[in-house]
Amino acid sequence: MPRRSTSSTPSKASAPAVLGIEAGGTRTSVILATADSKIVAEIQTGPAVLPLMSDRELQWHLKEIASRLPQPPAAIGIGMAGARSEADKDRLHRAASRIWPQVPCLATNDLETALAAAPQAASDRPRVLVLSGTGSCCFGRNAEGRTAKVGGRGHVIGDRASACDIGLRALRAVMADLDQKGKMGALGTAMLNALTFNEPEQLIPWSVQASKTEIASLAVTVFTVANQGDRLARGLLAEAAGMLAEDAVLCARQLTGGKEEPVAFVMNGGVLLKNPAFLQQVSRRIRQQWPQAKVLPLQQSSVWGAVYLAQSLVSASPAWPNPTTPVPAVTLPAEIADMAVLAKSPTERRNPRSQHLDRISLPEGVDLMLSEDATLPEAIRGERKAITRLIAEVASAFQNEGRLFYVGAGTSGRLGVLDASEIPPTFRAPREQVQGIIAGGRQALWSAVEGAEDDVQAGAQAVMHRSVRRVDVVVGIAASGRTPFVWGALREAKKRGAFTCMLCFNPAMKKAAARLKDTSWKPALIIAPDLGPEVLTGSTRLKSGTATKLILNMVTTLAMTRVGKVISNLMVDVNPSNVKLRDRAVRIISELTQASPEQAREALARSGWVVKKAYLMLSSKAG
Repeated sequence: MPRRSTSSTPSKASAPAVLGIEAGGTRTSVILATADSKIVAEIQTGPAVLPLMSDRELQWHLKEIASRLPQPPAAIGIGMAGARSEADKDRLHRAASRIWPQVPCLATNDLETALAAAPQAASDRPRVLVLSGTGSCCFGRNAEGRTAKVGGRGHVIGDRASACDIGLRALRAVMADLDQKGKMGALGTAMLNALTFNEPEQLIPWSVQASKTEIASLAVTVFTVANQGDRLARGLLAEAAGMLAEDAVLCARQLTGGKEEPVAFVMNGGVLLKNPAFLQQVSRRIRQQWPQAKVLPLQQSSVWGAVYLAQSLVSASPAWPNPTTPVPAVTLPAEIADMAVLAKSPTERRNPRSQHLDRISLPEGVDLMLSEDATLPEAIRGERKAITRLIAEVASAFQNEGRLFYVGAGTSGRLGVLDASEIPPTFRAPREQVQGIIAGGRQALWSAVEGAEDDVQAGAQAVMHRSVRRVDVVVGIAASGRTPFVWGALREAKKRGAFTCMLCFNPAMKKAAARLKDTSWKPALIIAPDLGPEVLTGSTRLKSGTATKLILNMVTTLAMTRVGKVISNLMVDVNPSNVKLRDRAVRIISELTQASPEQAREALARSGWVVKKAYLMLSSKAG
């Protein structure tokens, strides 16, 4: 749902006006308009895609817009590309609130603003935005606020029937045509002309380096040649129309639960609106598959949707007759979200031993940090019973084809991914047996992803997309114990029947969890050693990070030992993938079987360098 606030007083300007902002990968469009939609100011500025901007960059972008307005707005509606999750919308809302404090603001994505700009005739039924420009996407919303989305995943793995997709398909088609006929057809010739190339082979290096926008520009050539009757170009556009209609109808089915009811399909984007014949073709295909469809081309700039959203905040009779109905977001229960619980965490307190950290000598600093780390084993030992239970659950999961998942954000997430990545080479285990999930995904391994850890729903979706099931174990890692992403993941895992555990370093979290009224949030196990405050206040990459690594080492090493991956104290399932590990494999076999290094190497070679197999071969001979 859009992120909105309504608790402030509109501007006292003599002619109050609301501000609509729509930002995407090409440009940002801005309209300041009165309550009766008369334009006070109209501005265009550079592109803005939320995930690609730091908080500072986002703030400067909005600040530039504010500096160009003739008067402050009474309310604001913002739709920005990439603002998909609740955490994204919160971030966008906070940035706007810094630039326009005390001004009501509704922050959402550019799909919502485009849908809000739909003709009023679409307001009494579910609506599906069918967007095809440089990219493509179908996005819908019904009167109850339920949404559905199909496509819109970028030009590499999505964006079917977009200008970029049409351009890519055309490139492949003309090259296949060249291979079959030995010469370029009308479409290939026109594309060479459009790109100022002399021969088809020049398309190869260009296609490797061309940007999404450059490839999308070829769609203009495809439409031109199709209008001239070229069979290849017309076939490409017929395929594109079919795909776009298919996605639109799929979105409608998701929106209505499969019921065939009246749905308004709102057409937008240059590919559709600038090519009437293609628009008619897509419309016809939609009607064939959805007889109760009403197809409505968007007749005004979609930035007006942002204006209408802003008007809905200050008008008792909003200009947009069917304002977005908020869908309740999944939020942390009060018992966990309570900042008093966070304040009790040792990770948040100041360490009295390090209050002169900025003035002590380097040798003193080394001694101080080592002495603090020396307290960890005893603190962890206090949770031995809970850790033992977790190890037993993980071993049982492994024995029953289950998996272990670590879920965390920041340092905690990175340590989970690290431990998971070390299991396949150490124990010759399948990569999927131990998996790490980090808030923000792959990028978060080396840089911060703004707002990722605060998104409860994203944690739940990560567990859902990894297909967590009853035989699995999910361990949430959060130094303070409060990370929303982790709690969302644990709750979803519990709903799926998996064994769940929270690993944190805030003993107060155990008491908070015990008070939970909604038991769906309560993990089966909480491990919460009291490590005391960090040497550098709040820097949980220090003692908390070290303790996390110690505990994860115990969990996977002892669980793998219990399932037969270790004999004595030797890694009999190590994957000898390099010279060092092959030498270790030879020594392991020699020590376990008393074979000579030559015999051990020969057995390993015959076993395909599977250490356990070589061990069993030599053991059976010795027997």
